[in-house]
Amino acid sequence: MGLFTKGLGYLPHLGVLLLAALPLLLPVACSSTYQKPLTVGTNVWIGNEPLYLARSLGYYDGSRLRLVELSSNTQSMDALRSGRLDAASLTLDEALTLVAEGVPLRVVWVLDVSAGADAVLGRAGVETLADLRGRRIGVEQTATGAYLLDAALHRAGLTPTDVDIVPLPVDAHIEEFRKGRVDALVTFDPSRLSLLNEGAHALFDSRQLPGEIVDVLVVRDEALKCCAEDIRRLIAGQQRALAYLARHREDALARMTPRLGLPPAGVAQSLSGLVLPDMPYNRALIGGSTPVLQASAQRQATLMQQHGLLATAPDTRGLLDGRFTRDEAAK
Repeated sequence: MGLFTKGLGYLPHLGVLLLAALPLLLPVACSSTYQKPLTVGTNVWIGNEPLYLARSLGYYDGSRLRLVELSSNTQSMDALRSGRLDAASLTLDEALTLVAEGVPLRVVWVLDVSAGADAVLGRAGVETLADLRGRRIGVEQTATGAYLLDAALHRAGLTPTDVDIVPLPVDAHIEEFRKGRVDALVTFDPSRLSLLNEGAHALFDSRQLPGEIVDVLVVRDEALKCCAEDIRRLIAGQQRALAYLARHREDALARMTPRLGLPPAGVAQSLSGLVLPDMPYNRALIGGSTPVLQASAQRQATLMQQHGLLATAPDTRGLLDGRFTRDEAAK
């Protein structure tokens, strides 16, 4: 789940071409004579699939919405920086990175909450968290990876100095684990599922950190000013898709299969590691006077600074925009 390179390797050439084409296809600003589509960057990740399910079901027909399929969240971040995207699905730590850089954006919706999809896996001989002492642990150099690993080590009474941390990009996770170059791995789906099916076992996962590891929809301030109705339609479609998934599960899973490259049973297994928040859950997370995600965002910002991922921890008090959690249309 939720990291800088989630989905890395999926049609990278197409993602680059789509991003390059956006400035040619779309005027930069909204106007009275032409309203540009709301461009939303995503990559191949199970938590984004309800957006594509909504599109498949026709919920966005006739709307000014464009889902832009990219190969990684890194591409989405670059496009948000330059204004080539209006919105994107990112991990919370990625949103914090952009805010710290001064990119004007807000978190407006929580798309998914990891509930097992992110995990610390061990190979044979590493049966418990205590067995990690002195072992090589592969992990992406992101806040989410650091956050999960820190929590796992703390649970075992260990510190980072007690283990050998191996920086490892997500596209190398499976190969390095298979070849025995790491004894344990901090990873997420679909790599997690593949390795579990090959005999790896989970030592720790995001179920021990309820509500802490999330993917969010971020929107640039300009789009919030001019295109709030389009954002409402985007969220309403996603919520309708979740209702369709609950009522017509087999058809919904089949519709999700092509993009994910998994059989329906694999899609279902991936979904089991996530919570897909409805309106009331989103209202608790980012709405109201004391949103739950506010404290989590500040903790992650502090951790990122401690790990050198941010020069300074940004003030997260203005990060969340809960206006859409009050919309009846998104129910």
